[in-house]
Amino acid sequence: MDQEPLSQWLALYALPGLPLSLFSRLMREFDSPVAILETKAAALRERGVHPELISGIDNRIAECRSLPPVAKALSWGAMAGNHIISLRDADYPPLLKEITDPPPILFVKGRPERLLIPQLAIVGSRHCSVDGREVASWFARDLALKGFSICSGLARGIDTAAHSAANRAGAITVGVLGCGVDRIYPSSNFKLAQDICQNGTLVSELPLGSAARAEHFPRRNRIISGMSLGVIVIEAAEKSGSLITARMAMEQGREVFAVPGSARNPLSKGCHRLIRDGATLVDSPEQVLEQVRALVEFQLEALQFPGVEKRDVCPTRIEGVSDKEERDVLRQIGYDPVAVDLLMERLTMELPALQATLLALEFSGKVRCVAGRYCLG
Repeated sequence: MDQEPLSQWLALYALPGLPLSLFSRLMREFDSPVAILETKAAALRERGVHPELISGIDNRIAECRSLPPVAKALSWGAMAGNHIISLRDADYPPLLKEITDPPPILFVKGRPERLLIPQLAIVGSRHCSVDGREVASWFARDLALKGFSICSGLARGIDTAAHSAANRAGAITVGVLGCGVDRIYPSSNFKLAQDICQNGTLVSELPLGSAARAEHFPRRNRIISGMSLGVIVIEAAEKSGSLITARMAMEQGREVFAVPGSARNPLSKGCHRLIRDGATLVDSPEQVLEQVRALVEFQLEALQFPGVEKRDVCPTRIEGVSDKEERDVLRQIGYDPVAVDLLMERLTMELPALQATLLALEFSGKVRCVAGRYCLG
């Protein structure tokens, strides 16, 4: 974005006492910061803007670039790898625009175009078990290699495991911070944050220099769920930030998945509660893919992500398969064995044709038969 329009965005964003909900409403009505800045006081009063805010808005238009928070942000944004994205920019995450009161400004480190790739969020306990960490790594790696960007909050525990696994796989991951993007919290994840920026992004809506505070994390959580097609919860206590993220995801119309655990594990209670409340129980990445595959294709087509090609979300399983029926069958088979009659229902194929296709796939090593059921080879 050009410096002048950006300075206007930042000037309004830094206006003390301007509620995010009011900023979002004004943007819907006026479409640009300069239009708000140039609007007469009477028109702003009609829209419920407090007189003190009107006075602040009047003073902003002449001094945008000289305001300390604006000058600081512009200087930061001019550095390599730093970006400031407004709600009207092409790199703004498409799904995030759909939520109530989306962040007008995002401060981004890394590669902002990565925010356009379909995301799945993985969240959970900061004090996770060894098993929880392994499950988070498994889900993150498998889903990342299927073409998804893995989104989380850079916290200790499950978040760290998910980010790290995606990084090790050479895939894309997005870290959403509850502090300014120029500060890393927790500090123990400083190296991880640097690694994320090489291929993915760090994101925050909070002004530069903002410290990590308890009241910031619900705001962060709504961005995690808002950017993502679905949220996967792995180990969460009954009262935890992960459940807040899941609740926000439900309110935003996103898919919510919960991985069950032992009834004796207190970190499983939050996931079990989510399942009772309607979240989808999953115990493998493949089950997540089955739920979101059609949604991904719809979102890529309907939202027309700039610079992102529409592609199969499971490219590895159908790579090199030219036969249409074989490709259709492969899309319905995961790592958990599935019965032939269920495949017939999913594909509306006659039994002889399905059996012939499965036999060909078995010969090629793409699938294998386990006790009369089929799974990926």
